[in-house]
Order: sequence, then structure tokens, then C-alpha cells
Amino acid sequence: MSGHSKWATTKYRKGAQDSARAKVFAKIIRQVEVAAREGGSDMTANASLRTMYAKARDASVPIDTIERAIKRGSGELEGLRYESISYEGYAPAGVAVIVECLSDNRNRTGAEIRNIFNKNGGSMAEPGAVSWQFDRKGVIAVPHSFDEERVLEVAMEAGAEDLTDDGDRWVVTSAPAELMAVRTALEEAALQPGSSELSMVPTTMVEVSTESEAKKVLRLIDALDDHDDVQNVYANFDIPDAVMAAYHG
Repeated sequence: MSGHSKWATTKYRKGAQDSARAKVFAKIIRQVEVAAREGGSDMTANASLRTMYAKARDASVPIDTIERAIKRGSGELEGLRYESISYEGYAPAGVAVIVECLSDNRNRTGAEIRNIFNKNGGSMAEPGAVSWQFDRKGVIAVPHSFDEERVLEVAMEAGAEDLTDDGDRWVVTSAPAELMAVRTALEEAALQPGSSELSMVPTTMVEVSTESEAKKVLRLIDALDDHDDVQNVYANFDIPDAVMAAYHG
């Protein structure tokens, strides 16, 4: 919807402008470790690791740092063992929220995430309470400088499902299993993506029309996103661009 922003867009822009690069690196490296631990260090046989490797390179994480993370994950180097945990809840205005974490202490992380919800006007929910409002998709951002019809043609031939205009980039969505095939096709066609990742895409949106409600929602989302164990925050809000810009400065 023109003139409105979704969280995936906000996260992308916030991440691109984030000065705390070390924190961003740490989160991505943790994802690489877990992908290597769960599927092995061979990227040709581990699609999740290929995806996380590409995400790390998009974020300019040094190759040797990525390789050490893979070795820690596969057991070649010692390191903490992280487990994947998802939490669900509601932000103010009835906005559905999914929080994906990687933690070495489930009890600590759960208590801290619950506290963030409670302190910011939200509430935790039971597993499955809000996740039905999202679909897992491959999401690829392609710079607006590339021709829309060309991006659409290449992406669709490679198995993409949709292309949308997000204001300053084209957003290509696909089934999760097709993400790397679509990304590779775009690269081979000299349509270099800006980023690619697996994401939870809302199937229904909650319009947050007042500035006061929007600020409450965004405060909770940012507080969750700033937690060290939190890898991804997904929410189904629809907030006017002007409100979003005023909040993030």
C-alpha cells in the first residue's frame, strides 16, 4: 500500500542505517552457526547455510568470520550451543508479533522477552496464537535502479511468486525452497540483489492509524529487536510513512 510501511520494510531500512554493526554481525553469525550445526558445514547440501552465508555477505561480514562461525556450528571449533525458539504475542492496537530467537538459555530468554512485552504495553500469547496470520517466504530486495520488467521476468522464470514496489526497491517473494534459485538467477542476469532472507510475511494487516498507537507499537518492536538473543521480529502492522519517519528520525 503506497504511503504506508510494513515492519519488513522498516527492519530493512533500520538495518541498513544501523551504526551498531558489531551487534548486527553477532546476530547473523549466530544464525550461521545454528544453520551449520543443524545441517552440516557443506553448503552444497545445506540450503539453510547457503541462505545464511549469503545474508552474512550481504551485511559485509568478513569471510573469515563467517568461516569460523561455520566451524563452531559443525563442531570443528568450540562454542556455545544455541537453540531456536519462537515467541508469539500482541503489540498495542492488536498487532500480531512473532519473535525468533537463538538462545543458550531458554528460561532466561523467555523471561526477558515476556518482560519486554509487558513493559511496552504488549502481551505474550500461546504458540500458534498469531503465527497463522503469517506465511514463511523467501524475500529478496533488488535495487530500484534495475528495470522492473526485467527483474520480474528473471525472477518468475526462476520460480518466484510475486514482485512488489517498496518505494526504493523491488521486493521479490518466493517459496522458501526457491529462495536461492531465484537469487542465483538474478545474480547471473546482473541484477545483483541488495539482500535475501527467509521471512514471515503477514497474510492480514492491522492498520494503526493514530500517531500515539503507532509509537507504542514501534517502541515494543524496537525493544524486542534490540535484545541480543532476538534474530528477527515480524509484525502485521500498517503504519503511515510519515509516522514511521517521525519515530525513527
